[in-house]
Amino acid sequence: MIDHQVRVHPSADRLPREEQLAWKLAAVATGTQEAADLDAAAVAMAVNRVIDNASVAVASLRRRPVAVARAQALAHPARSGAGVFGAEPGLRVPPEWAAWANGTAVRELDFHDTYLAADYSHPGDNIPPLLAVAQHTGRSGADLLRGIVAAYEIHVALVKGICLHTHRIDHVAHLSAATACGLGAMLRLPTETVYQAVGQAVHTTTATRQSRKGEISSWKAFAPAFAGKAAIEAVDRAMRGEGAPAPIYEGEDGFLAWMLDGPKASYTVSLPEPGEARRAILDTYTKEHSAEYQAQAVIDLALRLRAKAGPLDRVRSLVLHTSHHTHRVIGSGANDPQKYDPAASRETLDHSVPYIFAVALEDGTWHHERSYAPDRARRPETVDLWKKISTVEDPEWTRRYHDPDPARRAFGGRAVITLDDGSVIEDELAVADAHPAGARPFARDGYTAKFRTLTEGIVEPAAQEAFLDAAGLLAELDTPGLADLFPAVDTDAITAYDAQLPEGLF
Repeated sequence: MIDHQVRVHPSADRLPREEQLAWKLAAVATGTQEAADLDAAAVAMAVNRVIDNASVAVASLRRRPVAVARAQALAHPARSGAGVFGAEPGLRVPPEWAAWANGTAVRELDFHDTYLAADYSHPGDNIPPLLAVAQHTGRSGADLLRGIVAAYEIHVALVKGICLHTHRIDHVAHLSAATACGLGAMLRLPTETVYQAVGQAVHTTTATRQSRKGEISSWKAFAPAFAGKAAIEAVDRAMRGEGAPAPIYEGEDGFLAWMLDGPKASYTVSLPEPGEARRAILDTYTKEHSAEYQAQAVIDLALRLRAKAGPLDRVRSLVLHTSHHTHRVIGSGANDPQKYDPAASRETLDHSVPYIFAVALEDGTWHHERSYAPDRARRPETVDLWKKISTVEDPEWTRRYHDPDPARRAFGGRAVITLDDGSVIEDELAVADAHPAGARPFARDGYTAKFRTLTEGIVEPAAQEAFLDAAGLLAELDTPGLADLFPAVDTDAITAYDAQLPEGLF
């Protein structure tokens, strides 16, 4: 790997393009090997993530934000283009609209992959726009794989090197750059074109983190879809010869100087050398439970503690000692009263570790719908337990969260339960059971089981197997074969649900 120092430069420096981060990202993307030469483990993991995305997308088809995004996309039918999850087979819309609908479906349940380092990310959000453009432009499964591996490489590098959260900038700013790079790799575009697309994408998708603060709305699902749509449009303009603000990262009125650490900002972004294997996707991990990633280990810990805790009406207090990020983002350290509100939105509840811990302790399981149902959140005994749960930052857990060794990095915490007689029960868990370093890491069978579970009753068994067969042969698919990556569903039921929605402009 090569460590690139990124800092602010005054315009008078006339920083050469080849020395700008956007160019270096683009060069890594356009230097990505052909699919046959990619790291075999990285390719296998890319297939896993295609399966994972389809699982959560299908499970969300009759959720309102997904139906709205789908309705907007289907209002733009096209002779060529890309498919939409839940739509009639063969129906096509322009790729940017397919990315919008499918990206929202993938993100809605907060149930696909994640990577946590200096910042946060859901790198699987790169796949919907890449798949849409692959279909639209007549690319193969091998081309799509090349794009996915490249997008993950760029996304992970940015998340490791540049923290957005400290300055309350939403993490989709890194996503849009990664998607533009993935599209460039997939389409074999010149480095100059990808460089311009990265600049445009970052400039147009930098937003505040209010989308994940306070009363969290459906925009949390739309935000990455918007970034994917914007990245496609940026690539289209760049291919037509249009430029971008530059230097987008290093400029004196640019991203680092005014959005992040300021004029004295300096960051280190590590990128692979020319010819070095692209393996960053292997550092990322998926979710076994439908909740914010930092709650994954907490859910597993709660399930383990349930037998030890005994009757929960005896709990006087439950304190989770955890990292700065967990405490401040999904814990009581966020100072969001909404995280303790029984009438809060699903999006808010899946960013409330006190709520999640309470329900997991009571139910002994976690479900992507039932655990968030309004009547579930309003149970008096749940509310009583919920309000006894708090988080505190523990410097040791913060240190472990940022450990440079992925095998030692920890995203969990230590729970201390005090009962009404003063006795104390303690337990801790560093990573979720499904994490690569966990008790039962997800492998291909975990992804396929998740797919079958989430699509049960929506996708017939034969159609489930047809999708899994196609995904497993992704490297060999031709352009028509990419349509098989959209599992066949009962479109009549989907259409009936969509008909209940109010009309918009389209």
